[in-house]
Amino acid sequence: MSTSPAWLTATAHQKLQQEYKHLTTEGRIRIADRLAEARAHGDIRENADYDAAKTEQGLMEARIRTLRHLLDNSVVGEAEDEQNDDGTVRIGCLVTLRDEFGDEEYLVAIPENKVRGFGLASPSGPLGRALIGASPGDVVSYEAPAGTFEVEVIRVRAFEG
Repeated sequence: MSTSPAWLTATAHQKLQQEYKHLTTEGRIRIADRLAEARAHGDIRENADYDAAKTEQGLMEARIRTLRHLLDNSVVGEAEDEQNDDGTVRIGCLVTLRDEFGDEEYLVAIPENKVRGFGLASPSGPLGRALIGASPGDVVSYEAPAGTFEVEVIRVRAFEG
């Protein structure tokens, strides 16, 4: 996990807090009940229900750790250098991009910030990495699994959501 702060919208932060609360309360109770029920079936050494419940518990605890790390290491509501006087693409910006299919708006942010109606360009992904620092009028190319693509940066603005 990265130690640099992640940028989260207020909505994404609230959603992650709710998920964390649910998993650390109702989620843990449900898993404990499931484990107790599986133990009641007898020998746990060859008990598929118990093994499945332990696996689910491990996955849930990993998600809890991920959420806690994200919540503890995030900046909420203000994009990186919100003033952005130079008009370049930064984390937390909305960017209008043009390719051969037309224009589309992208939010440059980590996946937890996904907002309906906008594409998402994660700063750790090929498109997001290519966009950081670009300005309107720039054409950027990026390598994706399906090949190399080019997009033109049309507009950069702060995300307000």
